[in-house]
Amino acid sequence: MIEVRVEGILVDNVNNSPVVLLRERDGDRILPIFIGPLEASAIAYALEKATFPRPLTLDLMRLMIEGLQGRVRRVLITKIENDTFFAEVVLEAGDRVVTVDARPSDSVGLALRTAAPIYVEEAVMEKAG
Repeated sequence: MIEVRVEGILVDNVNNSPVVLLRERDGDRILPIFIGPLEASAIAYALEKATFPRPLTLDLMRLMIEGLQGRVRRVLITKIENDTFFAEVVLEAGDRVVTVDARPSDSVGLALRTAAPIYVEEAVMEKAG
């Protein structure tokens, strides 16, 4: 697994789609993942540390996890199939560890809101990085 950080959000000029860029912490490779505009906004808000009077969806997820005395241990970008990326959120509550299937965009947004590390499988980075 390769630890990455969110480099930023860009808009692809060819198809006008948002792209989240994940950069290796100890290297130069970048993994671009195309995401939807709403997901891009959620990630941008997290990067900007924007606050709102009422919780947004990912803030609600964070509050629910914290309310159950849990934490996001890490986010994993696990595979790519037919140009679709797959991710998992690893949650910890007491002595229990639970892994939940999730979209990469939601996983990255949640990781940013909880200061959880993000990792990418080497095979994913080799294929799409």
